[in-house]
Amino acid sequence: MTVIQKKIVAIVDDDPAIRKASQSLLATFGYATYTYDSAEAFLRVAAASKANCVVIDIQLGDISGVELGRRLLESGFRIPIIFMTAVDDDTIRDQAMQLGCVAYLRKPFGADLLIEAIVKAMG
Repeated sequence: MTVIQKKIVAIVDDDPAIRKASQSLLATFGYATYTYDSAEAFLRVAAASKANCVVIDIQLGDISGVELGRRLLESGFRIPIIFMTAVDDDTIRDQAMQLGCVAYLRKPFGADLLIEAIVKAMG
């Protein structure tokens, strides 16, 4: 018997409505999701995460999305990162790009852009 492993996307966003909508959208495309309401929550499990990519909101609580990305890279975490933000800023976008993110999505964005970024991330 062959077991097909679902691709896993971790979603880090402090907005419960965004987490729920993203989770529902990705489920319709066959992705499994794990959601986290803060950078700290994801950092606690990152080392054991089975995620194939992580979607991170830039504006989080105490630790920004970019800082989360930086900490993940420094700790050897090597899965693709997709950043999303409602507040576009050249400096922050440049920092995100320097971290090697697969995509930098500006809210609101279409579902097709998120799916396209995830497909690219999981290449």
